[in-house]
Amino acid sequence: MRPSGRAPDALRPVLITPGFARHAEGSCLIRMGNTEVLCAASVQAGVPSFLRGSGQGWITAEYGMLPRATNTRGEREAARGRQSGRTQEIQRLIGRSLRAVADRQGMGEITIILDCDVLNADGGTRCASITGAWVALALAFRRLREANVLAANPLTGQVAAVSCGVAGGTPVLDLDYEEDSAVGADANFVLTDAGGIIEVQATAERAPFSSAELSALLSLAQQGTAQLFALQRQALA
Repeated sequence: MRPSGRAPDALRPVLITPGFARHAEGSCLIRMGNTEVLCAASVQAGVPSFLRGSGQGWITAEYGMLPRATNTRGEREAARGRQSGRTQEIQRLIGRSLRAVADRQGMGEITIILDCDVLNADGGTRCASITGAWVALALAFRRLREANVLAANPLTGQVAAVSCGVAGGTPVLDLDYEEDSAVGADANFVLTDAGGIIEVQATAERAPFSSAELSALLSLAQQGTAQLFALQRQALA
């Protein structure tokens, strides 16, 4: 029995509330169980220097956790004057994931920044950030099209992410913090609605896991992201 009482292939309850940040070009609040992330898209004219004159746009992300998103207060990274390695790794992952499903040539030379701020953390914050950031990006593109800034929607597909793990020898979907801190192996899968794999992050916390177990985790992730893709489309509708 999982600590949450869920079946091995069950997601936590997921709710995506679009338009949560009233001033952003696109935004949503995504809730996956007790994890809550505010995702906001901001549009800026111009691109980084390495893209100037290319006609391509740029999509990037920033990620952060509020001090009391966890059981004990975490220090603000701005107060330390530097970001942690974890923060940098996660925001690069979010950016890579979104760029994989966008036609940047069709954007023109604009930059879209996705701010993903964790309000409450209970495991899977990077996965919730990617899933919610796609909705915020889609809404920003919609606004740009309505303003006749873009002739067509640059999105080429959907992207969502979910965690999986091996708990007590059983592959399980969508780990909360209690489960994540105890599993023998855990993995994050970033997948597209067309069946593509953008990134897999898998780690044996104790004994090595088998290729069969990795295959089982991927199958669970495909099942879970199929549900997340449906919820993204519902949020945009």
